[in-house]
This record gives sequence, structure tokens and C-alpha cells, in this order.
Amino acid sequence: MKIAIIGRGNVATSLHAAFARKGIDVPMLSSRELVNGQMVNDQMVSVYDVYIYAVADQALAEVVAAVHTPARAIHIHTSGTIPITVFGDDKPHAGILYPFQTFSKANPVDDFSEVPLIVEGRTIDDLAAIYTLALTLSSRVIEASQSDRERLHVAGVFANNFTNCMYRMAADILRSTPIPFNVLLPLIDQTAAKVHALAPKDAQTGPAVRGDEQVIRRHLELLQNLSNQTGDKPCEVYRLITDYIRQSK
Repeated sequence: MKIAIIGRGNVATSLHAAFARKGIDVPMLSSRELVNGQMVNDQMVSVYDVYIYAVADQALAEVVAAVHTPARAIHIHTSGTIPITVFGDDKPHAGILYPFQTFSKANPVDDFSEVPLIVEGRTIDDLAAIYTLALTLSSRVIEASQSDRERLHVAGVFANNFTNCMYRMAADILRSTPIPFNVLLPLIDQTAAKVHALAPKDAQTGPAVRGDEQVIRRHLELLQNLSNQTGDKPCEVYRLITDYIRQSK
């Protein structure tokens, strides 16, 4: 089975490396060159059996439309939100292989075997093929519907993207003090480690869950002063999250 990855971004690069570690040669094709009709000779997409589209969501439909293959080929995208219907009638065998992880070329994922791979297929046979392909990369393969995959994607935004935004806000709060951001790293690591053993609700600590209103008021005063100096709005974020913790404890 000949596999090609369409895309050269973070997800494409990580998948390419994961296949390579399994001894599987999977070329990466440029989505831009495909759209512009520049693929020639041994890069002609019609020579592959499986096409994995690892491109930005907003570009996926355009890239899919630019790929013309035999009907037997399987087309798979890696998005957490786009439905299978992005593949039209000209691509009868289709599905999804969504790697649930954060990827960066600067900080590659060395062990893909523990990355959850969320899969879906247009038909039972498509699902079986995609499931088997996913198992070559990871031991954690989960079948999920479109709606469940979208909920997982939103959960990931909270757990990853928003959490990283909090790190950025924490770094901004410490700016112009003699305390470097790396002082927070042991706290960050321990907080992440706790949810391996405890439910997030049970792991919650801090003044909001304790009902320590005096500390909360002092924090809000400090953040308001910072907001007045910088124009940022950490005070509003602090108040919103504190209220959420109060209401859900």
C-alpha cells in the first residue's frame, strides 16, 4: 500500500516522522503545488493508494478538489472539526484520522504510540482500513462520530490552547519583576501530573475553591493596576474563571 501525506506543516511533518519510525516511506506532497497544478513525474498523486490530507481546515476543501485519483483510493483528513462530506462523490472511499495532540516542528512528538488517533470511515470497509492504518502508528485508536470528535476538539482547545494562553498571561504578570517564568515550571508540571491520578474537579486548588475572598480581592486589585499600566485585561479573565470555579465546586 502506497501512502502519501498532502501538506508540509506541523501535523504532516509529525505523521511523516511517525511513519518513518515504523520503516514506512511516506512522501509529503505540497498542497500549494497541488492546487496550482505543479505536481509532475514521480509526484503525480494518482500513483498512491491512500492520501492523508494534513492541511489547515480553511484550505482543506480547495486541496481536496485539486486531487484527482482512481476511485479505489482512500482519502483521509486529519481535522478535528471538518466532516467526511468534504470528500465529494468522486472520492467514494474516505474517512478521518485525527491525531489528538499538539504538534510543533520545533518540539516534535518522539513517541507517537501513545497519541490518541480518532478515526471515522464513510463505510465499514473504509473504517476498517483506516483503523488498521492507525494501529501501525499508535496503540490508542478510538472510533468517534463527527459530533463527538467536535466536542473532543473543543475540549482540547480548553486543555491545550487556553492553558497555554494562561501561561502567556502568567509570563506577562511576572514581566518587569526579577522572577523568571521558569519559576512556574515545577508548578505547571505538578498540576499536569495530578490529573493523571485525580479527576480535574478533585485536583482543583486555589483561593476560589477555598472561598478565600480576601486573597481574591487583593489579586483583582493587583491585576487592575497592571491593566491600567499595560492595557491588557487579566483582571477580567481572573474574575470570569474565579466565578466559574466558585459556581462549580
